[in-house]
Amino acid sequence: MANYFPNYDLAGRIQHTKFSSGFNMPSIRLDRVEKPETQDFKQVFSGLVENFNNDLNAPDDLLKDVMQGNKNVDIHDVMVAMSKTEISVNIATQAVGKVINAYDRIMQINV
Repeated sequence: MANYFPNYDLAGRIQHTKFSSGFNMPSIRLDRVEKPETQDFKQVFSGLVENFNNDLNAPDDLLKDVMQGNKNVDIHDVMVAMSKTEISVNIATQAVGKVINAYDRIMQINV
């Protein structure tokens, strides 16, 4: 009985909204798990930077669509994208700070 794991279809149970159906933004649903077949650090890091750049540009693109009268986008989508961008910037700032601190600690090691 200790090896029993329930099989839930979590991805199938998620309700899809207008926000998860396009706008050239990466999905924020369960299917965004990093694939293990990425080979090197450069590809992973460049992918993270590209996703970060897309997150930064998403609110502007959505706001342009709202202002042009696109019926598929409303102001709530813009606000959600802005919140997601704010969180992404905070995470990136924290990560850069941690990398700089780690570099400083490595440089202080006496060889």
